[in-house]
Amino acid sequence: MRIDTDQLRAYFSDAPEDIALDDVDLGRVPAHVSIIMDGNGRWAEARGLDRSQGHVAGVDALREAVTTSVRLGLDALSVYAFSTENWRRPQREVNLLMHLFATTLVHELPLFHQENVRLRFLGDLTALPEATQEVFQQGLDETADHTGMTFALAVNYGSRAEIARAARLLAEDVAAGRLTPDQVNEDALAARLYTTGMPDPDLLIRTSGELRLSNYLLWQLAYTEFYVTPTLWPDFTRWDFLRAIASFQGRSRRFGGVVGK
Repeated sequence: MRIDTDQLRAYFSDAPEDIALDDVDLGRVPAHVSIIMDGNGRWAEARGLDRSQGHVAGVDALREAVTTSVRLGLDALSVYAFSTENWRRPQREVNLLMHLFATTLVHELPLFHQENVRLRFLGDLTALPEATQEVFQQGLDETADHTGMTFALAVNYGSRAEIARAARLLAEDVAAGRLTPDQVNEDALAARLYTTGMPDPDLLIRTSGELRLSNYLLWQLAYTEFYVTPTLWPDFTRWDFLRAIASFQGRSRRFGGVVGK
């Protein structure tokens, strides 16, 4: 994606002491960054607030992450918003999240239009409330012709369920004669994942210091670089994003091979 250098430098002005825009190579930013947004509840509890306030504060961090990704010229940003396991949370919190998804998307559509961002969803949306599904479809329809960064929101997503779904689709194609067994390979399975058409993430960021994948993009993260920060998601800023990219650029990506070979 084309980077507006003047706009970028204005966005990253007033840098903190430890990181600045010049600390990253703009010619080597990752094409696809994925984020496990973690720590909303702990952020709220540490401030004596209801957990719901942490989710509301997390929306501001997400908006900044989207804008930061656009400014840096990423091709794709994906975020883990709601897992298949999150249905086990208290019903009040689940209801709040479903409402927040819908209202936030409506409020952020002008930003997506302004920044030419194309929206995608990862996960089984059929289990969501009808009103939320309708708003999500509105977002898909209104951004379908956008040609800038892809923003993928993982909602009611679980990687094991995604892989099982892809395997089931392959089995159906073989049973129907559309595929032969020897055509079932990695490419065929990847084409039936929710992320089909997107590059695998180059960089995964997880906030709040947790060291686990939480059933997220297990197939797609095979050779992704990980960056874990103790920062809770509502406190994650453009500068934290730059720190993650600087760390990424300091690594040697081998993809199972040997450097120099």
